[in-house]
Amino acid sequence: MVVVYATAADYAAFTGKPAPEGIDASLARASERIDELLIGAVYDTDDQEMPTDPRERDAITRATCAQAAWMLATGDPYGVAAAFKDISIGSVRLSRAGSGESAPARHAPDAGRILHTAGLLPGYAFDVAAW
Repeated sequence: MVVVYATAADYAAFTGKPAPEGIDASLARASERIDELLIGAVYDTDDQEMPTDPRERDAITRATCAQAAWMLATGDPYGVAAAFKDISIGSVRLSRAGSGESAPARHAPDAGRILHTAGLLPGYAFDVAAW
């Protein structure tokens, strides 16, 4: 079961803009990315697996909104850009990211900073795609 950490209203409040069409799917995907960052984090949850501490809950909600906004801004909702250096749709042209080059990040920098500042990350979040 995917726990979705933010709502369309949370997203609108975080960004200061109306939530775009399809935001629920984006927030679900963003929640999965946040779960990747929270591996190893220790915090109490309720029956719906949401944090019980209001500050931790707020941080996870804001991080989810930051992740969703970043995924929408980069146009990479599935995190596949990390596998390619160039992608074209007209006459389809894909170029696999080469070794030694840093791939696009999979996680929003702001999401990691929000979680780190809230004390939910034991150290710094490293984006595996960049390694």
